[in-house]
Amino acid sequence: MFSMKNPVLIISMGLSAAVGIWAVVEPEGLTAAAVALTSGALAYLDWFFMLACTMFLVLSLYLAIGPYGSVRLGADDDKPEFSTGSWIAMLFAGGMGSGLLFWGVAEPMYHFYSPPGLTGETAEAARAAFAITNLHWGFHAWSIYGVCALVIAYFVFRKGEPSMVSTPIRHSLTMLLGRRATNVISVVADVVAVMAVVFGLAGSLGMGTLLVRSGLAEVFGTDPNSLTVAVAILGAMTVAFLLSACTGVDKGIKILSNLNMVIAIVIMLIVLFAGPTTFIFGSFVNSFGDYFSQLIFLSFRIFSYNDDLRSWTHGWTLTYLIWWIAWGPFVGIFIARISRGRTIREFCVGVIVVPTVFSMFWFSVFGGAGIYIEMFGGGGLAEVVFEDVTKALFTFLGYLPGTTILNILAALLIFIFLVTSADSGTFVVSMMTTNGNLNPDTKTKLMWGVIMSAITFGVLVSGSVSVAKAMAITGAIPFTFIVLIQLVGFFRALAVDESPEKRKARMARDITRHQSEMAAGE
Repeated sequence: MFSMKNPVLIISMGLSAAVGIWAVVEPEGLTAAAVALTSGALAYLDWFFMLACTMFLVLSLYLAIGPYGSVRLGADDDKPEFSTGSWIAMLFAGGMGSGLLFWGVAEPMYHFYSPPGLTGETAEAARAAFAITNLHWGFHAWSIYGVCALVIAYFVFRKGEPSMVSTPIRHSLTMLLGRRATNVISVVADVVAVMAVVFGLAGSLGMGTLLVRSGLAEVFGTDPNSLTVAVAILGAMTVAFLLSACTGVDKGIKILSNLNMVIAIVIMLIVLFAGPTTFIFGSFVNSFGDYFSQLIFLSFRIFSYNDDLRSWTHGWTLTYLIWWIAWGPFVGIFIARISRGRTIREFCVGVIVVPTVFSMFWFSVFGGAGIYIEMFGGGGLAEVVFEDVTKALFTFLGYLPGTTILNILAALLIFIFLVTSADSGTFVVSMMTTNGNLNPDTKTKLMWGVIMSAITFGVLVSGSVSVAKAMAITGAIPFTFIVLIQLVGFFRALAVDESPEKRKARMARDITRHQSEMAAGE
């Protein structure tokens, strides 16, 4: 496994193991370094990250409606490996499932009380809160995932190349720089991608573990601030996701993802119909219109002329966008792995549009009900959010009937989301460090699982959500530049391999095949 022919595995595992030891021995020093790095990067490159993330959205739109939309990720006659329902479920489980639960109530509440540049606790603030939340969790986030996934899926399934972050780079730079220089750049790209996944996953698992700890405190009365409880949750989660990882993507991850979606939808429907239903639907319609009408404005807003508001952008919008980039190599390769047989247009709709609309409705349900409590109910929820954001969800569920059952379901859902995220993350890192093997060996997955759990321990010791955020985006800062180089290789390959003549021939074949299928059905 540790052959010198695989420098990505040796270098990335060595670096990750060193960080894991640092996290256990001196977690305060590790978190301080992560916060310092991210703060410095945002201070000087906020404009660059905003432009880059908006560009990913524009490229996604072009790919969906442009001339390459009919290109299939695979051979022209390939069929999707997974049903659409299972495919969408796995997208959420790998992408941001636990995050929706963590921030579903809390984030709209934050922006309702202190919207940037507006007076809080007003109707205008409520509308701004949903527009901002949708910006953070909507098209930009899923476009980042979509671009990272599409680039990999095209080369793996269309051209039969390894499932590696470096594959598009090798394709685009070899003729320009020569094989030796390209190999060096490719190893750096793969190592940076692995580190982005490891840091991003550790930060997210840390936040999720803190949320589960709050859930156990509500249900069973355990200490909501106990490090011992948090470490016990992390230990149970580690055992669970390592066992699941050993079963493969078509079993463990698929089964858990489908279970996730069922429980999530059940909880959402209970909140929708047990809460202020009319207000929630109204919030969704309002937020839908506000988000789309302000999308261009919000996509370029960094408050360059106001230092206080610029700091707000760094702490919220840019932290989120870079966080999605941190998960880009992980979610990208995972989504690519489960998307064989989809056309680029079908891929963009399934990966970007469907999750965005669902996320908007999710925040309208949970955030709308929370804001209703503050504006027209008894209030008191905001104090909990600002005191300890990890308690927000379970405090909110206390306002609804069947609180105990809801708390148990929510804690179970968060735990399973964490297991599936860690499971798929371990799977992807193992792929990335075994030369793109679509079915990596169990030993490699187990070793990566232990390393990521050790780094997550460092996040838990800090006990801070801001530290978890900083840890999550640390690896994303250099990876942003890798994505841009990947896109060069991707569009060069499309221009050469998907010429207008080839597209016309493919469309003719598709029409003929469709007519044959219709005739056979008759």
